[in-house]
Amino acid sequence: MAVLCQSWTPIIIKNVSQLGPQLTPDVTNVSRDGGHSVMINGNIVWLYDDTECMGFAGDQLSFISNTAAYANKPNADISTVRDFGVVMVGEDQYGRKQYAISADKTVGTGGWIPFLQEELDFNKNSNAQRVAIWPGTSPTPISTTQAFIFAPLVYVDSKPRDPSKKYQPRGMTLVTITAPSSGPLAVRQGGLLLPGTQVPFGGFASLLGFPSTESPTSSPLTDRDIYLLGITDTGLQLARVDVNDINEHSKYSYFQPQFLNFSSQSPDPKVTDYRAIYLPGTFTSGTILYSPYFCTFIMIYFNRMVDSTFYIRFLDLDQNLGNSKIWVQGGKDGDGIRAEDAEALVRYGWSPEQKLHVSPTGKGGFNYAGTAHPEYFNRRYYADSLYPGGMSAARRQNDWYGTSVLKEADAGRDGRHLLLSWTSQIKGGFDTGVYEIQLAKVEFDDIPPRPGSAGSASSSATSSATMTHGGKSAAPSKCGSKCLGFKSDGTRLSPLFGMESKNGHSIWTILSELGLVGSIVGGMKIFLW
Repeated sequence: MAVLCQSWTPIIIKNVSQLGPQLTPDVTNVSRDGGHSVMINGNIVWLYDDTECMGFAGDQLSFISNTAAYANKPNADISTVRDFGVVMVGEDQYGRKQYAISADKTVGTGGWIPFLQEELDFNKNSNAQRVAIWPGTSPTPISTTQAFIFAPLVYVDSKPRDPSKKYQPRGMTLVTITAPSSGPLAVRQGGLLLPGTQVPFGGFASLLGFPSTESPTSSPLTDRDIYLLGITDTGLQLARVDVNDINEHSKYSYFQPQFLNFSSQSPDPKVTDYRAIYLPGTFTSGTILYSPYFCTFIMIYFNRMVDSTFYIRFLDLDQNLGNSKIWVQGGKDGDGIRAEDAEALVRYGWSPEQKLHVSPTGKGGFNYAGTAHPEYFNRRYYADSLYPGGMSAARRQNDWYGTSVLKEADAGRDGRHLLLSWTSQIKGGFDTGVYEIQLAKVEFDDIPPRPGSAGSASSSATSSATMTHGGKSAAPSKCGSKCLGFKSDGTRLSPLFGMESKNGHSIWTILSELGLVGSIVGGMKIFLW
C-alpha cells in the first residue's frame, strides 16, 4: 500500500453550523432513517427507509418499509417536513390523540414505493423474513416535474442461522417519482431491473448528461445519457445507458478504467484489482452533484470506517485522462464543464479524499446515511436543459430555499453553502432505539489561487487530503474563471484502496440500509458491526 502524504486541495471549509433534527409534527413520534431528497414541481421531496410511528409512551403505532414527505415551507423552517397518509389511531391513557403514517403494524405490507403482489405474498407468508425496499440515494431529475431512482430490494431475515445472511440482495428496481399537491407519488417500473448478483448500479448515484461526444448521431437537444454509479466492497463502478433505454438492462454499457472505454461486459462485483475499478475506496452513502460554486462535479459521502465523517472530492479538470481532443486540460474544449457534462466523469480524475465534517453522534455511537442536499441555498439546482424549451435564461432558475437559515443576499454565490443530513440514534440501546435525521449547513471558503501564483495567501481555514501518488506541478489551467485549475500528476488517483470490509459482510448489506446498519425489524434496529 502506498505511503500517505499531504496534498493541497482547493476545497476549504470555512464553517459548519449544526441545525438540529428534522421535525415531523404531523405524527406523534417517529423513528426513521435514510433522508435523501430531490426537487420536483417546486416541492422538495424527502425519502426515508424503514419508518416506525410511535405513541407518546413509545408504543408502536405503525411500521412502513419506506416513506416520503415534502419539505414544509422550506424558507420559513428548513427543519420541518409534511407527511402524507397520516391517520388518527386512537388516544393514549391521558386522552391525547395519537397520529401515525398508516395504521398498519405488519412488517412488510408496503410503503410509499409499492411492493409488487409477489413481494406482498412473500411477506405475508413469511414469519421472520421479509422483502424491504429502501431508497438508497437521492433521485435524479429528468425534468422539473419528474425524477427517477434505483432502489434496492433486500431480503431481511430477523432470525438467520448464519448472521452474515441477515441481509441478502435481491436487486435494484427502477422507480419514477412525481410531486402533485396531494403528495409525492412513486411508481415501480416493473420488478427487478438489475439482479442482486451484479453491481448495484444507480445505488450510489445517477447523473443525467448530454450524449457522449463519441456518439455523433445523437442530438444534444433531445437525447441524454444516464451515468449510474454502484458500490462494491472495493470502490465505485460506473455504467452508462441512453435515457430511452433505461429500463432495458441489455443495453447498458460499463466503464473499463484500465482502457478508458465502455464495454458490454458487466464488471465482477468482487473484483479487487484497482485498475479495473472506476474509483477505488470504501463508500456507504453519498451524493454526486454539479456545484455552481466550484464549476465542477463534487462527491460528498460516508466511507466504511464507522467514523461518522463526511468526505469530499472534486472532479479535477486539470487531470484529464486519455488523448481526447475535446476533453482537454481545463474542461470541455478547455472551457470548463456544465451540469449536463456528465461524460466528464470518465474524462477526468477525482481529487484525493479530504475530510469535510465529523457529524456529532447520538446514543448509537456512530451515524450513517450521510447525504448532501443541493436543493437548498442554490437557485441553480436544475441543469439548464431540464427546463421547458423556449424559456428565457432569466427564468431558468428555481426558488431560493433555506431563508430562515441563510438569506440569499448573504449567501454569496449559488452552492457556496450546502445542506448535509445523516441518521443518528437518539434513544435506546444497541439493538433498539429511535432514529432521526440530523441537519447541518456547511459553508465553503473562498477558492484560493494556485500555490505559488500571484496573490497566493493563507486562507481563513485549512484543508487536508490523503493520496497515494506523489504530485507534480501542472501547466496553468486553460479554462480561465469557468473551472478549477489546480495541481495534478496526470494520472488517475486511487486513494484508500486496500481497505477491507469488516466481518466479511457484503457491500449489499451496507448499501441496503445506506450505511452501517441493517433494518428496523419488528421495531428493533439491528446493527451489523
